Amino acid sequence: MSETELPVWAEVAAAADRLELASSPAELHGALCGWLSAGGADAAGWLALVMADPALPAPQPGDALDRLRGTSAAQLGDPEFGFQLLLPEDGKPIDRAAALFAWCRAFLGGFGLALDGKPMSEEGQEALRDLANLGAAQIDEADDGSDEEALAEIEEYLRMAVLLLHADCALGMQHRQRLH
Repeated sequence: MSETELPVWAEVAAAADRLELASSPAELHGALCGWLSAGGADAAGWLALVMADPALPAPQPGDALDRLRGTSAAQLGDPEFGFQLLLPEDGKPIDRAAALFAWCRAFLGGFGLALDGKPMSEEGQEALRDLANLGAAQIDEADDGSDEEALAEIEEYLRMAVLLLHADCALGMQHRQRLH
C-alpha cells in the first residue's frame, strides 16, 4: 500500500472496533480531515485530539488508523489533488450517500475543533456552508438508489471543497506564518 492510498474501509472499521469507538470509518476520516483542514496538528495522537477524548490511545505506528492519518495528511497536501474520501467501496448507493453525509457531519466537528477563530476567505466560508448543507441532508428511503452519477458529482465537489478549505485554513496559515 502506498503512502497516498487510504486503508480500506474494513481495516479502519476493525481498528475502530478494537478501540470500541462508536464512529464509522467515514466519520473517523471526516473528523480527521476536518481537523487537518482547519490547521489542526498532524500528530501521532490525533485520535484523542479529533475525538476530543484525551483517554483515547495513540494509534500504533503502521496500523490502519495511523496510516489513515498519514495518508490523509499526504493527500490533503498533494499538489495533484489526490485527496480521496473514505467511503464504503461497494454496496448500495443509498449506503454510500449515508456515509457521505456522515463524513460531512464529522468533518464539521473536526474542523470546528481546530479552527479556533482563524480567518477564512469568502470561498472557504461558502465551501463550509455547502458541507453543512450536505451534513444536514437526509436519505430518501423511497429512493431506488439509481442516481449514482449525482452521488459521484457530489463526492467530487466535496473533494474540491475540502481541498479549498485546507488551502484556505491550514496552508494559508502556514504561508502567513512564514511571512512574519
